[in-house]
This record gives sequence, structure tokens and C-alpha cells, in this order.
Amino acid sequence: MSKLQKVLVLKVGGALLQCEMGLDRLMQTAAQLLAQGQKVVVVHGGGYLVEQQLEANGMQTTKYQGLRVTPAEQMPVVAGALAGTSNKLLQGAAKKAGVTSLGMSLADADLVTAKVKDEQLGMVGEVEPADGSYLEFILDKGWMPIISSIAVSQDGELLNVNADQAATAIAKLVSGQLILLSDVSGVLDGKGQLLSSLNAQEIDELIKLGVIESGMRVKVEAALEVANAMQQAVQVASWRDAQQLKDLAQGLAIGTQIQPSV
Repeated sequence: MSKLQKVLVLKVGGALLQCEMGLDRLMQTAAQLLAQGQKVVVVHGGGYLVEQQLEANGMQTTKYQGLRVTPAEQMPVVAGALAGTSNKLLQGAAKKAGVTSLGMSLADADLVTAKVKDEQLGMVGEVEPADGSYLEFILDKGWMPIISSIAVSQDGELLNVNADQAATAIAKLVSGQLILLSDVSGVLDGKGQLLSSLNAQEIDELIKLGVIESGMRVKVEAALEVANAMQQAVQVASWRDAQQLKDLAQGLAIGTQIQPSV
């Protein structure tokens, strides 16, 4: 039986959608967890699909400090790739694994409040947890919410939210256990070795040395924020690693543990 009691919030990146085997394995793991009575939420991005769609529409994409710059004219394409295609691909994989899922976005049922993060980034959103009652209803039914990182501001503007930061808000909302899953097995040191545990001071040092940078920096900073807010370790791990997923289904710690500041 799984030792996990809290709601498990699994964040997955766009690269997963390019790997059918990884997608199947992850959803089989989710099915096992749900069968054990563990509540599971999936929060996702979809970077590669966004890039593909922007390119197909003759649009360029740039990044600023690890975050995608999203001009207003690109937002309909970005929303379609994330809240549409990516979300439904994940639902399809869930269905195949026998999981009843509910596809949604950060914009639904006042889950979060959202505002523009930084004018330089365009329509990139910053979110705070708001109302978890709809999620609680879904989880009590034994269904698995699959949440895209598209939000809506108070003014009704569509916003693109970094998926790690979206997962952070959802984990806080349900007081859950956050696991950030990517295509690397966790945070690696300068020699490519997995670091099993990191605290704020060690993270700072690795950022200064340039070992943790761009996308991984956003991920680790999001993990640290949740670890501190909830005073519990957050895991950064891989959906590629079959053994890590087996351990996850057993309720064991996987990847790199990002420790809260004492």
C-alpha cells in the first residue's frame, strides 16, 4: 500500500508528450496510486507543442530568465496548444491506463487568482491559490484532474503560466505533496551525478556556479517555495526512469529532495 496520505501533485513537462512509453508508464503509475486510494492531480505544460504550433503559425518564440516570452498575439495559439492539445493527449493516455480524468485549466472554478507577472514577458501570468472546493469535489469522486497552465486574469485576459509555478499554486491549494517530473532524474551536480538532497544554501551556491540554470533554476526555485510554504520536502525527479516510477507507486521518495529552510 502507498504510504502517501496527502494529495499527490505531479507536474509533467511537454517532453513527456513526445514519449509514448513514458506517458504510458506514468499513467500506469497513476492508476496504481489511485487504486490504493491515493488522490492524484496532474499539472502540465507543453513547451514543444507550443513551439510547434507557433512555428506553424509563422511566429517566433524567445525566452527570458528561463520563462517563455508570450506576446498577446501569440496567446490564442499558446492556449490552444496547452489547454487544448496537450491536455487532451494526457487525458487520452489516462483513459488508456483505465484512469477517469477531468481535463481543466487554472482558469476553472476560481482555482487561482492570476495577474501579469512582468511586462517584459508579455502575457505570462503569476498565480496564487484561491478556491480549492472544485478540486476537492473531483478528488473525492476518485477522478484525476489534469490541469493545464493557462490562467485568466481579473480582466479576462488569457495568461500563460510557467507549469512549475502552476503546480506550486495547486500543491499549496490542496496542501499536497509536490513532485516535479521532467526528463532528467533530478538535480545533477557539475559532474552529472544525481544530488539526493538540497537546501536553500546549496541551491544558491549551484546557481552561482552555473550548475543550476534556466529551466532547472525555475523548477528548483518553485520547489523551494513550496518546501518552505509547507515545511516539507519537494521532489524533483524523472518520468523517464522506470525505477523511480515504481518507487513512487510504493510511496517512496524519489529524485532530489528540495528541503525547506529551517
